[in-house]
Amino acid sequence: MASPTRKTEKLPQRRPTMTDIAKSAGVSQSTVSLVLNNNVGSAKLSDKTRAKVLKIAAELGYRLTHRTTAAPQRGRNMIGYIVDSISTSPHPVVSVDGARDAAWEHDCVLSVFATRGDPEVEEATINALLANPTLVGVVYSTIFTRKVEVPEALKRVPTVLLNCYTDERNFSHVEPGEVGGGHNATEYLINAGHTRIGFINGEPWMDAAKDRFKGYRQALATADLPFDPRLVRDGDWMSGTGFEQTLSLMAEPRPPTAIFCANDLMALGALEALKQLGLKAPDDVAIMGYDDQEIARHTHPPLTTVLLPNYEMGRWAVDTLIAEAASPEDAATQGAQRKRHIKMECPLVVRESVACPQSDHA
Repeated sequence: MASPTRKTEKLPQRRPTMTDIAKSAGVSQSTVSLVLNNNVGSAKLSDKTRAKVLKIAAELGYRLTHRTTAAPQRGRNMIGYIVDSISTSPHPVVSVDGARDAAWEHDCVLSVFATRGDPEVEEATINALLANPTLVGVVYSTIFTRKVEVPEALKRVPTVLLNCYTDERNFSHVEPGEVGGGHNATEYLINAGHTRIGFINGEPWMDAAKDRFKGYRQALATADLPFDPRLVRDGDWMSGTGFEQTLSLMAEPRPPTAIFCANDLMALGALEALKQLGLKAPDDVAIMGYDDQEIARHTHPPLTTVLLPNYEMGRWAVDTLIAEAASPEDAATQGAQRKRHIKMECPLVVRESVACPQSDHA
């Protein structure tokens, strides 16, 4: 069956971003950064990929921001970036890319520290940063979206939270709009004609899993479709769980015609499970992922998924930090009222793993 007809979208009125280009080009956000910053010498990017990125950037009207001529404050040009982990997931690396590019455009350098969640390492890192006379401020980041207790010492310098937040909302922070992302994914499946949509979640105690599931349920409610708990499974973000839970869903008396996996790795497992059952995506069962990891472009079929705006979140954090560092008096006098708190859009990336249902497996 043919893929569902996509609605014609008007170009956004806001300034186009590297995330917009990545979505349209079907490449990673880091690839777009490498091409537009003319830094492809050490990367194995084909001429075709480079040309495609440049073409789409021109069509969208993207303009690369040029470096400023001065640091935010005389003699200060270093931005500290603290993250609890950077080696166990591709997401924080992409956020670092965005933060680094934004820092460079402001004539600053980014210094990255991974603490592994060790309080002693974190304390030593913060002390070293605060002792550095070139410090502009700190981006404080987490690998998973969650509530944090910001170390007291960071209240003495401009600090922006990336992928985390506090109850007091006394720091500017940015996180992905996961409820909207879950809604976008489910709505697309519904618009394709699916009424029985399975959902394989990540670990349910995590913010991302809770919010993606909330978006799934909201989209069903908006379309007047009943929520069926028999079509929901909890996973652990790994491909093996996606495989096992897809077999479980397809063993239901009335199995789903589409499965929304809360990340791309579980979607990869779902695709493998369908093959074992002698089924094919998207003809027999549609598969939706989430995250837009690099693997999503290379599955068979290529995976329709939701893009996590890690790169743009990194850029936003640094831009906001520098703006606050440039006006310390305003930040001090206005307090939490002047802090910025945003949930960044998680747009759909349409590829080939979703089509109209052939039947409802009744």
